[in-house]
Amino acid sequence: MTVLQEGRLRFSFPAGTLASKYDDWAHYRQQFNSAFGGTKAVDLLVADGEVSWLIEVKDYRLHSRTKPVDLAEEVALKVRDTLAGLVSAKFQNHDRDARVVARKVLAGKRLRIVLHLEQPARHTRLRPRAIDPAAVKKKLQGLLKALDAHPAVVDQHSLKADMRWNVTG
Repeated sequence: MTVLQEGRLRFSFPAGTLASKYDDWAHYRQQFNSAFGGTKAVDLLVADGEVSWLIEVKDYRLHSRTKPVDLAEEVALKVRDTLAGLVSAKFQNHDRDARVVARKVLAGKRLRIVLHLEQPARHTRLRPRAIDPAAVKKKLQGLLKALDAHPAVVDQHSLKADMRWNVTG
């Protein structure tokens, strides 16, 4: 079993699943991030059988979103830049483990994109539920249709059946 911590959330992946925190890779931080005037990155890469997953994690339970850019557009940019970074890592990475992950993710037969979005359970006037998951999903479908016609927007209580991991925190 692989366990990855992203902020307050703990992702547990079953044995046989390859999972990695892409934005922690030395290749991304020291080489690729400065390319093209700066790049973005999704949080987690997962190779599970023939399916490759790119997972962006957003947890707004403590701090609400303050970035002016649209959330779906931000995720789409991160997906684009991550895919370019994976190609670079496949060929130019000095870290053997990261190179293996890049190759496995790129070799997948199907690409799935997930926005893991945590928001306050109770919303009040002071802490409203500012982001409509259905609206974000619809916009992601339009932006990412060439990669994944059915991107998912989930939280730890709404993981889909084909998402073979658990999230706590």
